[in-house]
Amino acid sequence: MTRRVFAGLSASFAVSRAQKSLDILEMPPPNADARIRYGEDPFQFGDLRLPRGRGPHPVVIYIHGGFWKAAYSLEHAGHACAALTRDGAVTWSLEYRRIGNPGGGWPGTCEDVTSGAAHLHRLASKYALDLDRVVVAGHSAGGHLACWLAAQGSVKLRRVVSLAGVVDLRRAWELRLSSEIVAKFLSGSPQEAAEHYRAADPMELLPIRVPQRLIHGRLDDTVPIEISERFAKASRNAELIRIADAGHFELIDPRTEAWNVVKKAVLDWS
Repeated sequence: MTRRVFAGLSASFAVSRAQKSLDILEMPPPNADARIRYGEDPFQFGDLRLPRGRGPHPVVIYIHGGFWKAAYSLEHAGHACAALTRDGAVTWSLEYRRIGNPGGGWPGTCEDVTSGAAHLHRLASKYALDLDRVVVAGHSAGGHLACWLAAQGSVKLRRVVSLAGVVDLRRAWELRLSSEIVAKFLSGSPQEAAEHYRAADPMELLPIRVPQRLIHGRLDDTVPIEISERFAKASRNAELIRIADAGHFELIDPRTEAWNVVKKAVLDWS
């Protein structure tokens, strides 16, 4: 009986923590230092945050999640980016066209991420950026986009960090995540849009030369941890960090214990 009560209390505590982290989506973030366009479309811009000091500073390209849907913007990512900037990194948080925006979905979403990341070179002419120390990090669908970007080889990167990333699109489609959102993103099933899956799925793009670090909470019921486990097993160059008591949103919430793991993993310039 005592064990059951303890298990019930533990489950309730885990739910309450997950609910607290979920509110990160609604909390207004700290302002960015600059909002800068990298293209002509209204959604082709990024938020730049600069640490104190003269620099040059290392850079984190950050890509927000939200299952590639227009309903989720980069605003909620401002908390994680501000925290990383307080710890000494420039953060360049990318907005991009999403499902529901004109031109969003494959390939427009990925084209925007490529353009936004390449814009760092123009920013370096004005800001003190160390382009020899650049990491790309992304959460959920942003983890997919971060790994996809790393696979393209178009930007010089030290590492890619996927936070509960949707890094196996075929398996995500099989699991029908978020009401079959992968099929909407890629305009069909793996059978109907095979070329799109081959070009967009990080699993199909292995091996990726850039070192990969995947972080996933064991309690994640939005993007199951098996997605990261499958990718790590298939990759020759991936490290998987499992966080026992974290769900999906704890990984982007600087108020959580899981954030300490995330921060160390992202701000590793070795």
